[in-house]
Formats: sequence, structure tokens, C-alpha cells
Amino acid sequence: MENNFSLLSLFTGDWMTLIVSLVLVVFSVLSWAVIVEKIRMWHGQKRNPIKMKPNENLDVFIRPFDKNLWFLAMVAYISPFIGLFGTVWGVMDSFASIGVNQSVSIGVIAPGLAVALGTTALGLIAAIPAAIAHQIYSKKADDLYERLECACKELKK
Repeated sequence: MENNFSLLSLFTGDWMTLIVSLVLVVFSVLSWAVIVEKIRMWHGQKRNPIKMKPNENLDVFIRPFDKNLWFLAMVAYISPFIGLFGTVWGVMDSFASIGVNQSVSIGVIAPGLAVALGTTALGLIAAIPAAIAHQIYSKKADDLYERLECACKELKK
């Protein structure tokens, strides 16, 4: 038996599935853009460590490292819910197909359920890397803040 399902089928279904899928793809692409930005920023920081003067504001130095972490947190938090919404919509669509066809065969139910579960997969594809990156880069920014804070205290002595 051949499996004809692909993630591309999420973009050929009804309008709600299309909207949910597009939102999740956009979230995924944007979160990867932030992740790549953070990789470059931290790699550059390793090559050129920050040097501070005793009277300078730590928050000004840390701000670029915290930039856009809120977006990663948001994607990690809401993408599974958007995917779940797509799942519920697809299951409702499958039940509607049962009513229209007056049949409970697997051929009537399966396509809608496959698309429904596909939106869940898209939600997780967007959320998991965003959640991991958010945790990693938040921790790195906190550690950098602590190191700079200790260095400032040493300079003031």
C-alpha cells in the first residue's frame, strides 16, 4: 500500500488548514532566522569579547543578546496550540465528510485525519527548535550578564 500523504497536502486543503499551515511555516522560518542571528552573534562574541568600563550600563551591552528572544518564546508557546487548532478543524472536517457521504469507511475519514495530524506536526516543527534555542540563548545571555557584572565589580574595586 502506498502512502500519498506529504506536508504539501496541507497547502491544498480547505482555507482554514491553509491559513494554519502558512502561519506555522512563517513562524518556523522567522524563528530560524532569529536562531541563525543568535548563532552569528555568539560566534562573533567569542572572537571579540566585550570589554567594559566600570561606569557603563550592563543592560546596554546585554540588550543585543536578548533581542528577539521573546519571539522564540512566543513561537515555542503558541505553535503547538495553532497546530492543535488545525487538528481539531481537520477532525471536524472528517466528521462532516462522514455526514455528507453517509459512510464511515476509512477512505472517507483518513484523508481529513491525515491533514489534521499534519498541522500538529507543523506546530511541533515550529515549536521545538524555537523552545530549544530560547532556552540556550536565554541562559547564555544570563551567564554573560553575570560575567560582566562580576567584571564590573572587580574594576570598581
